[in-house]
Amino acid sequence: MFNEEALIKELNFKAIRSSGSGGQHVNKVSSKIELNFNLSESFALNEEQKERLKSKLQHRLTKDNLLILQCDESRSQHKNKELVIKRFLVLITTSLIIPKRRIPTKIPKAVIRKRLKNKRNISDKKANRRRPDID
Repeated sequence: MFNEEALIKELNFKAIRSSGSGGQHVNKVSSKIELNFNLSESFALNEEQKERLKSKLQHRLTKDNLLILQCDESRSQHKNKELVIKRFLVLITTSLIIPKRRIPTKIPKAVIRKRLKNKRNISDKKANRRRPDID
C-alpha cells in the first residue's frame, strides 16, 4: 500500500506549550506536539493515493494541502509524538481503503411469494372483521 517509514520521515513536528491548567511547570515545558504533513510534496505516496486522500480528507486539509494534527493528551512530549504518529497512520490507512462495490442481488421468487401470501392472509383477516352483508 505505502511505506510507513518513508511517510514518517516526511513529517514535520513542532513542540508547543500545552493549554489549560497545570501549575508552574506547564509554563516552562512544551509538551504539546503539532504534526505537519504536506500532501502535495510527498514522495511516499503515488498520485492516485494523493488524489484519494485529497478527496477523503478535504475538510482536514488546509488550502496548501497541509494536514495538521495536534496531541496534548500526555505530559510527556515523546508520548504525545508517538500518539500523534499513530493517529496519523490510522487516518491515512483508513482514508486509502477502497470500499467494495455492492452488487445488487435479485429477490428470490420464494420470498416474493411468501410476502404476497402474508399480505393476502392479513387482508382476509381484516375482511373477516367486517359485518356481513345481509341483502
